[in-house]
Amino acid sequence: MGIFLEEIERVKTISKEDFYNKYVKKQKPVVIEQLTVDWPAYEKWRLNYIKEVAGEKIVPLYDDRPVSHEDGFNEAHAKMKMSDYIDLLQSKPTNYRIFLYNLMKEVPSLARDFKWPDIGLRLVKQLPMLFFGGENSKVFMHFDIDYSNILHFHFHGEKRCMLFTPNATPYMYKVPYSLIAREDIDFDNPDFEQWPALKQVKGLVCNLKHGEMLYMPEGYWHYMKYVTPGFSMSLRAFPRKPLNLLKAIYNVFFMRHYDNFMRKRKGQAWIDYKNEQAILRTNKKLNKEVSI
Repeated sequence: MGIFLEEIERVKTISKEDFYNKYVKKQKPVVIEQLTVDWPAYEKWRLNYIKEVAGEKIVPLYDDRPVSHEDGFNEAHAKMKMSDYIDLLQSKPTNYRIFLYNLMKEVPSLARDFKWPDIGLRLVKQLPMLFFGGENSKVFMHFDIDYSNILHFHFHGEKRCMLFTPNATPYMYKVPYSLIAREDIDFDNPDFEQWPALKQVKGLVCNLKHGEMLYMPEGYWHYMKYVTPGFSMSLRAFPRKPLNLLKAIYNVFFMRHYDNFMRKRKGQAWIDYKNEQAILRTNKKLNKEVSI
């Protein structure tokens, strides 16, 4: 038996007012199925098209290896030509993913394939970020450093998205001075004897298909699994809650730099300490609640 998961609400289309009042204001996720149907991207954005327009670009790749003190913050594990990477995606399952990549800066024509949605969020008009993954590749459980409200669009295939509210944080085995849960937790099928606090959480889930958009409110935990090879695009809006804006500023300007400093100073001992603290702090919170 896994974590209790409830399907995320779906709508085909929605007005700007309804989206804002029912979902943004209430900080509630939703899937909008037909937001992209009038975009050129809806017809064009398949892996072979990306190979055609960006095949010569060298792209950074990430896999699912545990965080190491030797890696910088979000530092790539490998590099490859986009054409070779897409060939790899289409030939066999691979753990290599492209993460938070500004491909449109490299290939400006891609920016003409989508429209900034007029949906009640003041989206940051920096170039959007793209994410690619192979069959069964996973994006570890995390939340975003800037606490943004995120519009997450998926193309070519299917992607499973699991979300948890910020209120679940005390039970998520969050690693201190980072944005991630313990990387050795299998959120598809967690061992509750090893991770008992996860019995306290309820999650939300959806399978995104080509052209669908998932709204993820600020600070939500998310775990992604590519059911088939595919890619996604995220558009972002700054956090609306003042406290979340302060947390974002802390993460970007202090936490990230402090973590990098400690990695350089203490090496793997710092990573091991943080992973141990994730268990100790979570279980302490759990035991305190049980004893009340």
